[in-house]
Amino acid sequence: MSNDIKLIRSKRRTISIEITTDAQVIVRAPYYASVSEINRVIGEKSDWIHKHLQKMEKLQKERAEHPQNELTPQEIRLLTTRAKRIIPQRVRYYAGIMGVEYGRITIRMQKSRWGSCSAKGNLNFNCLLMRTPDEIIDYVVVHELCHLKELNHSDRFWAEVEKVFPDYKERRKWLKDHGNEIIYE
Repeated sequence: MSNDIKLIRSKRRTISIEITTDAQVIVRAPYYASVSEINRVIGEKSDWIHKHLQKMEKLQKERAEHPQNELTPQEIRLLTTRAKRIIPQRVRYYAGIMGVEYGRITIRMQKSRWGSCSAKGNLNFNCLLMRTPDEIIDYVVVHELCHLKELNHSDRFWAEVEKVFPDYKERRKWLKDHGNEIIYE
């Protein structure tokens, strides 16, 4: 692998690897993780890293060959306004079904995440969800609400998602297949 790896240490508990849309490798690790442990994880995930780097490099090449308009600041504001109206309603609805309580909801434009859930129960959502079908918006909402029960992606977490959406794998696949298109549509 010829790509440089950027290491970001924080208070997190686990080591994660991210391939950004501009084909950068970012490793996030706890402060206490040793370099050898981080290298071990990178080695174990080298096939995954290589596969996703190739995918992002191919996407970059396609974008260069077929440039598309990125969203204007006004379009982003409109998407954010719409998301602030729709997503909190969906969160309330599904939180009631799932019996969970949440904190603050934040909507913003992000290029690499659809949503996130903090340890304090605050939820963050990407305004670009407004460019996806309703069933995808609902999937991301439920995904983040399930993190209020399981703050990880363990089998127990996916079992919680499956309780609400038995077809969650299809919704998740849709995001993986179409997610990058939405940013530049």
